[in-house]
Amino acid sequence: MTVGAPARPKFEPHKKFGAWLGRPMTSFHLIISVAALLVTLGLTMVLSASGVHSYDEDGSPWTIFARQVMWTCLGLFACWVALRLPVRFLRRTAFSAFALTIVLITLVLIPGIGHEANGSRGWFVFAGLSMQPSELTKIAFAIWGSHLLATRRMERASLKEMLIPLLPAAVIALALIVAQPDLGQTVSLGIILLALLWFAGLPLKVFVSSLGAVVAAAAVLAVSAGYRSDRVRSWLDPSADAQGSGYQARQAKFALANGGVFGDGLGQGTAKWNYLPNAHNDFIFAIIGEELGFVGAFGLLALFGLFAYTGMRIARRSADPFLRLLTATATMWVIGQVFINVGYVIGLLPVTGIQLPLISAGGTSTATTLFMIGLMANAARHEPEAVAALRAGRDDKMNRLLRLPLPEPYVPTRVEALRDRLRSGSPEPAKKTTRKPARKSTRNPEPARSRAALPAKTRTAKRPTRRAGHHGGASRQDYPDGAQRYGQPAGGPARRPRTLEGQRYG
Repeated sequence: MTVGAPARPKFEPHKKFGAWLGRPMTSFHLIISVAALLVTLGLTMVLSASGVHSYDEDGSPWTIFARQVMWTCLGLFACWVALRLPVRFLRRTAFSAFALTIVLITLVLIPGIGHEANGSRGWFVFAGLSMQPSELTKIAFAIWGSHLLATRRMERASLKEMLIPLLPAAVIALALIVAQPDLGQTVSLGIILLALLWFAGLPLKVFVSSLGAVVAAAAVLAVSAGYRSDRVRSWLDPSADAQGSGYQARQAKFALANGGVFGDGLGQGTAKWNYLPNAHNDFIFAIIGEELGFVGAFGLLALFGLFAYTGMRIARRSADPFLRLLTATATMWVIGQVFINVGYVIGLLPVTGIQLPLISAGGTSTATTLFMIGLMANAARHEPEAVAALRAGRDDKMNRLLRLPLPEPYVPTRVEALRDRLRSGSPEPAKKTTRKPARKSTRNPEPARSRAALPAKTRTAKRPTRRAGHHGGASRQDYPDGAQRYGQPAGGPARRPRTLEGQRYG
């Protein structure tokens, strides 16, 4: 090294990665990127897994894939709409949307209106396209429940006032879904209810009792029909009916075993040749394991792990209690479905029919999941640092490409503002007007003479003049209550993190 030459900076990737994580728009870019990767992988695997079944049903290997592409495009549009929705509009229409979905899942039970498939009357069919209204019920319940609990938590409502609107509404929705009957949707709605109770910070006894009620309802539903009870028995004893109720789970394990570490290659799997029923839907994870191997299956689970991290990151960094609760609940909803689907494919759980989000072939499920991801990305844009960066004019290519409006900063309610002042320990009003003796002695260096004894000109010269601030505004030192004019309580700290008491994240 030449003497006197400046030393080269060390390459420290962990510091650069930490700096990237600290950027204002990192959460937004992460959630969009993970969703794009999952959608791309899902469409690829649906095309690979559905070709044979689609050809047997319709004479074309593209039918199921084309339908999935159509629903994905609809879901991407719904995601874009969710990105543009104002938070106030979401909260204002939350209950109306939930009530509308209750009407829909009631209508679907009427013969002639609802369509029955696989022993469940839970679909509307229009022009050959099926729509499952219970998926809409889950989204509406998550939004309304988050709004209700966040509002009443801020108002310090009693436990009864927080649970009375929420639990009866959940019981009504669960009863209507059980009447279809649909075990998978019942479990999904139960996950949303439990996530709301947990992240809202309600007492543990309420959470445990609700968990017991959901498990009991799922157990009753699991043994209420013959084919579901057969699935439970085949899970408890896989060799009892290997060619009957246990055939599907057994073939899924064979497909995973055939894949090995690196898989047979994309499109080269054999389980989809009518050896594994519903290979493109409930058991698509087995096809991923067979064609992409352990590496591909682990990569998919790592993507969902990154999705979970990003969702909880957004929840922690959000200032709005409603967005915190909604984002955490949506994250647990998606990850809960992943856990159950992968669990019954590998044999750890009984088969429930829950799809793998964004991967399985299912139109309504894909569209509603993308809408919920759009709400999560909207919450990421409303993080305090992101709001400040975007409203300060910092360029963001993704926001410019999607033509998204500027996010509105979070304004706390009057109750929360009062609680902030109490926490900050603001001084009493009398202390604001007291002047320190040292400042008096500095302004009047002759303590022996009173100020009244000075000549008039001297008094005029000694009077401090008010200086004009930038653009005609006054400076902070010119006001006794200058701290309040700058958005913080007088004598309080410069910045205080807004946290919701009793909430749990991660």
